[in-house]
Amino acid sequence: MAKNLVIVESPAKAKTIENFLGKDFTVKSSFGHVRDLVKKGLAVDTEKGFTPNYEISPDKEKVIAELKRLAKDADIVWLATDEDREGEAISWHLSEALKLDDKKTRRIVFHEITKPAIMKAIESPRKIDRHLVDAQQARRILDRLVGFELSPILWKKVKPSLSAGRVQSVTVRLIVEREREIAAFKSTSSYKVSAVFISNGQKFKAELRSNFKTIEEARKFLHVCSKSTFTVSSLETKPSRKSPSAPFTTSTLQQEASRKLGFSPKRTMVVAQRLYESGKITYMRTDSVNLSELALGKAKEVVTKSYGAKYVHTRQYKTKNKGAQEAHEAIRPTYLERNMVEGERDEQRLYDLIWKRTIASQMAEAELEKTTAVIAVSGASETFVAQGEVIKFDGFLAVYMESSDDDNEDDDSENSEAMLPPLKTGQALNSHAITATQRFTHHPPRYTEAALVKKLEELGIGRPSTYAPTISTVQERGYVVKEEREGKQRSYDVLTLSNGTINEEKRTENTGAEKNKLFPTDIGTVVTDFLSQYFPKIMDYGFTANVEEEFDEIAEGKIDWRKMLEQFYRPFHKDVEKTEETSERASGERLLGKDPLTKKNVYVRIGRFGPLVQIGESDDPEKKFASLRKDMRLETVTFEDAMELFKLPKTVGSYKGKELVIGIGRFGPYVKWGDQYVSIPRGEDPMKVEEERAVELVKQKEAADAPIAQYKGTPVTKGKGRFGPFIKFGDIFINVPRAYDFDNLSQNDIAELIEKKLEKEANRYIRQWPEEKISLENGRWGPFIRFGKAMLKITRSDKQEKLSPEEVAELSLEQVKAMIEAQVPGAFDKKGSKAPAKKSKAPAKATKAPAKKTKAPAVKKAPAKKAPAKKAAKKAAKKRK
Repeated sequence: MAKNLVIVESPAKAKTIENFLGKDFTVKSSFGHVRDLVKKGLAVDTEKGFTPNYEISPDKEKVIAELKRLAKDADIVWLATDEDREGEAISWHLSEALKLDDKKTRRIVFHEITKPAIMKAIESPRKIDRHLVDAQQARRILDRLVGFELSPILWKKVKPSLSAGRVQSVTVRLIVEREREIAAFKSTSSYKVSAVFISNGQKFKAELRSNFKTIEEARKFLHVCSKSTFTVSSLETKPSRKSPSAPFTTSTLQQEASRKLGFSPKRTMVVAQRLYESGKITYMRTDSVNLSELALGKAKEVVTKSYGAKYVHTRQYKTKNKGAQEAHEAIRPTYLERNMVEGERDEQRLYDLIWKRTIASQMAEAELEKTTAVIAVSGASETFVAQGEVIKFDGFLAVYMESSDDDNEDDDSENSEAMLPPLKTGQALNSHAITATQRFTHHPPRYTEAALVKKLEELGIGRPSTYAPTISTVQERGYVVKEEREGKQRSYDVLTLSNGTINEEKRTENTGAEKNKLFPTDIGTVVTDFLSQYFPKIMDYGFTANVEEEFDEIAEGKIDWRKMLEQFYRPFHKDVEKTEETSERASGERLLGKDPLTKKNVYVRIGRFGPLVQIGESDDPEKKFASLRKDMRLETVTFEDAMELFKLPKTVGSYKGKELVIGIGRFGPYVKWGDQYVSIPRGEDPMKVEEERAVELVKQKEAADAPIAQYKGTPVTKGKGRFGPFIKFGDIFINVPRAYDFDNLSQNDIAELIEKKLEKEANRYIRQWPEEKISLENGRWGPFIRFGKAMLKITRSDKQEKLSPEEVAELSLEQVKAMIEAQVPGAFDKKGSKAPAKKSKAPAKATKAPAKKTKAPAVKKAPAKKAPAKKAAKKAAKKRK
């Protein structure tokens, strides 16, 4: 048995570290967090110093058992989790769960997984930093308190199954406010004048210093130009320099990977985590731009060898963010001499970005020469300006140039500065053409994920480890969507003076097109308004940033975490109680007008299944509903657009003896053909779909659903769903892993996939009682009871002890029913069995709200979906009362 046990949080990290240590060390992974707040109830005693109630995660019980056994026999246990607050908390939870002896426990940290870094860490161990643990614990508890108390209010006052979060709700507010800025924006136009001049046979472009407000002014100026001479009135050449950007922090890496590689923040962090754990880059959660002396020296060597000594400029950057830890490093390659690495394509691309940014930061500034020529127009006070830029020394530009979030659609790529021909002051110029083009002001840009990360960082909301999960969460919960939207055609005027003649024409352009931008949903907007009205402090940017600073102060040992929670929670809880009693229900309801046929009011509002139009009052038994299309918003939909929705469903014809019906459902517009529903492509107006187009869509669906093979006489089809590509054999859907070429599946591939699935299904059931709707099944984390749609634990008693597989197989129906009854009281009452289908509003359900958001089929993850059982318990208990 090894004398030393090293515990890390990741299997990949464990494997890398194991290669550096000798036979006296055993390296094991905890697979992330091993303990968390219990899922049932608040899990925090707010009357006794906010004492948390932790439990070992069910899927970590075997891990803990193994680590306990190894720790008992080891002389020293080394806790080597990440160096941030989350990593420190994992080490503390491990220490508590394993009941480690302080005398033989060591805490080590390192910011890169290299042999020198690991050996240096072992030479200088420390104790667990309780201040860092307290900071993480305070964040976890505060977020539980906020989510637990706000979510039930949203269920009652807005819509069931909603959730709220301290950081996520503020993030949604940013996106909602930007959308309202855009809706309120009034575009104005002006006329931008540019000219192409000729000097010694060379053409170059110049632009008028200011725009004209009207077409008449632009036309008048061109008339003047048709009779004018053009002279270079002044010429100025200035040297300038451009400096490289600092090495990457978590935030800047997420932003730049989004711009250059198209990665979401979540994807960036997943790939960066793999690079770190395999020892290729330093720790990827950091707000420091600092580089170690070793890294600076190695960068100098690499630059000198690859580009020459004149390209070297060693510099150390300082972090501007308050609370940044300068002792940490920026994100950089662990071995700077490696400009590429092996691995998956994403890893190679992200590594390349990190390497270039790091190397460029230690290179000389680019030296430029900027020339500005002012061109006078005889008979007019206006002047043209031509600018040219020449790179005298490329410096860091030889390696890297930072991207920008700016995406103004009116920017002209041809206006980028280029070289000017030789010019002299007083020189006369000939004009090749002068053009006045109508240009429109553009609304503030919608957020991309990269721009949102930047904004959150600017406001001090969240920290490096929170940006990616926050942005993912608001999308997963349906408050925000990332979409591409088609633009609209817009006409604009172009006036061109050429050969003394002014030509005027109308041109068209596509405007308002959006790619991968963040839009608020109607439910996101309604929830934001409700929370802003009743919880203005929680939704305040400054307050949220101050909370983050208090977490930093807890980590530094400056303030007590319990006192901080006390000051936050008491007034917050009073606001919750007051809101629950006095607030009105929020639905975003808006009166659009009156239905001309029935003379009833027409409203838009949030309904149980999303935004809708309603004709008639809520208590009207004959009221009518129509779901809004995905491209409609509660705040902007017009009466005319709303009434169009009631023209559907409509029958447009038939195909093969079955009616073709156009309608709109929860998932958008469709063609209903018999029992089949065929989606109408996004952006296509369902009101304009007639019989010919409907038949075309049905034929496309038939072709897509046509069998691709046969297996034992049964046809096999394929398709793509929410969980990726699949094949369908009978009633069985089989996911197709990436290892298979989905577009070119062979008969052998299909047979192999089906046989694997059938074998898995055969091993799925341990015992079944179909008439009782009860079965014992094997799941990812072990056997479980399926009762209707609910998934319940198999336990020996209230001690929550697990049974062995042999014991599970021997269980009788009566024993299983007893286990169900213990978890779902009243489950076998006449009405009790229906309980799981009905939503409970009991506050104790609050902790389950996030889990409910997933819409994955229950068969995917047995332990993750316990909500139905909880609902049954609450409902049954209520009935007994």
